[in-house]
Amino acid sequence: MKRRTVVASLAVLNSIANITGLLPTSAMAQSAFPTRAITMIVPFPPGGLADLVARPVAEAMARDLGQPVVIENKAGAGGGIGMGLAAKARADGYTVLLALSSLTVIPEADSLLGRPPTFALADLRPIARFTADPTVLAVRSDAPWKNLQDFLDDARKRPGAINYGSSGNYGTMHVPMEILSQTANVKMTHIPFTGAGPAVVALLGGQIDAVSSGPATVLQHIKAGKLRVLAHWGIASLASMPDVRSLKDLGQNAEYAQWSGLFIPAATPEPFAQRLRAAARFAAQDVKVREVIQNAGSPVQYQDAAEFDSYVQADAKRMADVVKRIGKLE
Repeated sequence: MKRRTVVASLAVLNSIANITGLLPTSAMAQSAFPTRAITMIVPFPPGGLADLVARPVAEAMARDLGQPVVIENKAGAGGGIGMGLAAKARADGYTVLLALSSLTVIPEADSLLGRPPTFALADLRPIARFTADPTVLAVRSDAPWKNLQDFLDDARKRPGAINYGSSGNYGTMHVPMEILSQTANVKMTHIPFTGAGPAVVALLGGQIDAVSSGPATVLQHIKAGKLRVLAHWGIASLASMPDVRSLKDLGQNAEYAQWSGLFIPAATPEPFAQRLRAAARFAAQDVKVREVIQNAGSPVQYQDAAEFDSYVQADAKRMADVVKRIGKLE
């Protein structure tokens, strides 16, 4: 009798504990996430905006999560290779993606070219936006063009003679230059690289004539007197380059923003998604992160998940029109 009474009492206590949340239910097990290192895929090589943002963000997220956040640079196809890997990764919370705005372009380009989709936008879930800057038109400091008008006049006189580098077809360095070419009615030659870093190295080395890049990628070279910026694709003045005028100010109706943000596979369980969202918010508010990104020339312009999702959807619609105007590229 005593044994039956004890067993019955334990059963009652277990039931009460489950109801009140005192025992480790599946939800509580999920709340322990993460229990090991998280991989942050950066779909570009070191030296570009994605990598510049990813490194301080990963370090801050690791402090908040209590687990390492390990960066893996998976470059190629204008970011498509790394983005595709992230979209197809196991949705267990242990793979995140630090992407740029080419994320909204690549699916449309795949459709236009009739090739198998690298990924679908719906495969990835936005968690946080960190930066959103207009790109800048940079040339070497010893280039003959002292201003935008010089540059465009030369492009008109010598169609195709001026070349520019990018991170790949339809990428964040290619699209703004195509927008400018169409607006100004000029022809330039596009030379794709695997990322912004290699393109800027080629510009510095004299292999190409210009790039359209996020401010953070070129600011150190501008300060060192190696590069000159002729204009930017924004509306308001840039905090890091207050004397540089916008293309719109200079008579060209061209506008483009290069943003960076964190994504996860769409099927990631909600508790894990919310934990990563909180860690991303912690990183965006971290003084060290803000200082590093600000010093690089791209101040933090944070958006939380819901707002960022709306921003991404609107950007995808705009970029679909741009890709159609660019047309098929070999």
